[in-house]
Amino acid sequence: MDLSGKIVLVTGAQQGIGRAIALRCGAASADVAVNWLDDENAANEVAEEIRAGQRRAVTVRADMGRLADVEAMVAAVEKGLGPIDVLVNNAGVFPRVPFLELGESDWDYVLDINLKGTCFCAQAVAKRMVAAGRAGAIINLTSGAAYRGSPRGAHYCASKGGVVSLTRQMALELAPHRIRVNAIAPGLTDTAQPRYGSSEDEIAAMAQTIPLGRIAQPEDIARIAVFLASDEAGFTTGQILHVNGGGYLG
Repeated sequence: MDLSGKIVLVTGAQQGIGRAIALRCGAASADVAVNWLDDENAANEVAEEIRAGQRRAVTVRADMGRLADVEAMVAAVEKGLGPIDVLVNNAGVFPRVPFLELGESDWDYVLDINLKGTCFCAQAVAKRMVAAGRAGAIINLTSGAAYRGSPRGAHYCASKGGVVSLTRQMALELAPHRIRVNAIAPGLTDTAQPRYGSSEDEIAAMAQTIPLGRIAQPEDIARIAVFLASDEAGFTTGQILHVNGGGYLG
């Protein structure tokens, strides 16, 4: 896939799926803005790898749960690279809490980053696209957990279910402006996140239930993101692409 001439902003891009997406976009000839919150060194490493491929890259610190940070981040990216063509809303958190122990602060923390952040980051980018009369693409990261649930994840599943509905509504409202909005729903993926609440033996057992016989790698998700960002997906909007090896077939 070719993203030549496009400027891509990836949130939560210092590690895991976000890192893979940022690097894959750079390899596809895009210029990339790498958002980070708590690991500046990792973000700088991603940016340096992109620059090594003769593409431009900037790093921008922002907390997706704070709307002032979101607005400042989008402005900084446009100042550093130019108008954003593609937004990948990847930033997300999943601190596992049993439902009967779930507190208001747990709920607010997850919903603020996973759902509110996705909404208002997309809005900030889309407003600029509309004002300039430019087409664009927004890619949101939801989760298979939005469809099948996840242990100790009521707040997370609610947030990712919200991202599904938000994606469809945004696609409907932004289509007249030639802005496509899609989402990717990864299944169990080989990142740090599932290891916060599961042992390696538990992850291996879950992998055995996946029809294709393994858990996803971040690169599996990144390839789909680059497709959705590219002109090859120019007539695709409002869709949720499941990348899970057949782990969810509903």
